[in-house]
Amino acid sequence: MNHISTEQIESFKRFISSHEFFYIAGHKEPDGDCVASSLGLSAILSAMNKEHKLLNAGPFKRIELKKYADLFSNEADFLLEQERKKTGLIICDCSEIKRLGEIDGDLSELDTFVIDHHKTSDAEDPANAIIDSTCPAASLLVQELYEKIAGPVPKETAEILFFGTMTDTGFFRFLSDRDSDVLVNISRLIEAGANPRSTYDYITSGKAYSTRKLLGVMLDHAEQYLDGRLIVTYETLNDTRKWGQEGRDSDALYSALLSVENAEAVAFLRQDTESTCTGGLRSKDKVDVSAVATKFGGGGHKNASGFSTDGKLETLIPAIIKEFSKIM
Repeated sequence: MNHISTEQIESFKRFISSHEFFYIAGHKEPDGDCVASSLGLSAILSAMNKEHKLLNAGPFKRIELKKYADLFSNEADFLLEQERKKTGLIICDCSEIKRLGEIDGDLSELDTFVIDHHKTSDAEDPANAIIDSTCPAASLLVQELYEKIAGPVPKETAEILFFGTMTDTGFFRFLSDRDSDVLVNISRLIEAGANPRSTYDYITSGKAYSTRKLLGVMLDHAEQYLDGRLIVTYETLNDTRKWGQEGRDSDALYSALLSVENAEAVAFLRQDTESTCTGGLRSKDKVDVSAVATKFGGGGHKNASGFSTDGKLETLIPAIIKEFSKIM
């Protein structure tokens, strides 16, 4: 990862000083990194005595995120024109308002600052952004912001930022030999009181029996393509109705399928409604799944991306395979 520059720090501080009130918003269907980076930014604004409100459209489907859901609202307050001029929007863990989902209220044309780490980020004003696609988690960027603006991270904030970083690094599984700086940052969070063992137990425990059954269904649906280098699986509307949509464990699904001999990438598609689908893409090493995600209106990292699009499984699966055949 690249360390945040002095110029970026000063740009962020100028943005904060030029507004009286802030919205902090992350992408819809948040993961741990989205929630943690949002809460970390909240801690920064609190340290700077700035009034703010946390926004997220949800839903908070993951079991480990349930306890944080009440800290967020899916409604932005109505603002008079003069109030809008004094209000700043900080978008974290994504770069576009459309990725925020259905938030009740008008966030358009608010002065905006973006903090993101996705390869497909596209901030309209680079001067009002801290974007580092070499950084494995937005929580790490927020950690550096906190340290350079407010000083050492306190225990409660260190715990949540560690939680977010562990979510996106897969407890270090996704790091490479170029990520020594990441471990240095993480060591400071541990020194501040974050506990790796209890965080791992919290993230991986407490899964409902129905989620294990659904995992089995998705493994049963899995098929190999492109000489076994690509594995595609799916979840139908009936699967969701039978086993529910709470407490999903997509990480276990991706891990199991990527461990298959010769597998280089995995695509998972879920039929959300009769006419819309969500997709999750994961890969090893050289396969850039963000290139496929962008074809369907999504984005993300080289090795982890996603999208939501119109369509049905029977037509989307062949289309997904076709796009993968171009890059594998």
